[in-house]
Amino acid sequence: MTGARRRVTQQDIARMTGVSQATVSLVLNGRSDADVKLSAETREKVLRAIAETGYVADPIARRLAARHNRIIGVFTYEPVFPSANSDFFHPFLVGIEQQAEVLGCDLLLMTSAPVVDGRRRIFHGDNRLRLADGSVLLGRTLDRTDLARLLAEEIPFVSIGRRDDAGGPVPYVGADYAAATAEIVRRAVALGHDRLAYLGQGSGPESWADRGRGFREAAAAAGVYGGHFAPPAEGEPVRDTAAVLDAALAAGVTAVVAEEHADGVALFELARERGVALSVATLGEPTRAALPTAVEFTSLRIPRQAMGAQAVEVLTALIEGTPGGRQRLLPCEVVSGETLSERGN
Repeated sequence: MTGARRRVTQQDIARMTGVSQATVSLVLNGRSDADVKLSAETREKVLRAIAETGYVADPIARRLAARHNRIIGVFTYEPVFPSANSDFFHPFLVGIEQQAEVLGCDLLLMTSAPVVDGRRRIFHGDNRLRLADGSVLLGRTLDRTDLARLLAEEIPFVSIGRRDDAGGPVPYVGADYAAATAEIVRRAVALGHDRLAYLGQGSGPESWADRGRGFREAAAAAGVYGGHFAPPAEGEPVRDTAAVLDAALAAGVTAVVAEEHADGVALFELARERGVALSVATLGEPTRAALPTAVEFTSLRIPRQAMGAQAVEVLTALIEGTPGGRQRLLPCEVVSGETLSERGN
């Protein structure tokens, strides 16, 4: 029985041509080196030996030579599985995985980061950031100190979600919440609503701030009343839905735009229970459990899977130094639903 043919190595090519292995490596990678002067004759001799032997470069060795391991890190500031947020984060991770597969990269989920003041921190004594060529960051709020250090140390990364500057522009792929929220306001105004209110923080983390800005600017542009009912604390649900409904009715509000889907569902169902005509739109998929409802809400569909995939695209461009935009905002789809109707209906 004939044994398998041994793989030809760079050392074999070097012996055949009488040059060093370093010279073979330079020819293979199409590079030159200040300390190794390659004549056209030497380069041709090495290339001829490669062709005659059918040499195929070890892909791992080629990656190391290019200083890329083809490993993409994924860092999440909040646990993503299992958790109450798992359904929300899952499409981002699907997009990341699919694009990494297309590019032939592996994923490294960084779970060893310690929790400090209730949040994971990227930088710690045993962090493994350098094992990856670059990382995708995911979380409702990203620590600005971490972002500033990543930028200062020139560690390639991309945020999923728009981020303000942190000592420099932050690479990101986000959703255009401001434009989508403004579109919902315009639809409400077209249906006859001239007294609207925003239910949510509308400030703080960029995703909330963008929604709040979109509401305020669109209401001002339309010349309609734009009230604001804020939860008691950042990240907290509305504790007293009845008080919000009473305040909205007292202010003559006929349409409410809710930052969090669960808060919008609770308000709409309470209004229906009381027999009150109140239009409600919500600004994205649920991030926490909502009351069961058979009603399709007027809402936003966030392009989460596309955001994950494009974050990997932007990261790859950063790693390879190719030109192109480092900040992208993707449009959200407005879902018409049943909960934004003509005023008085």
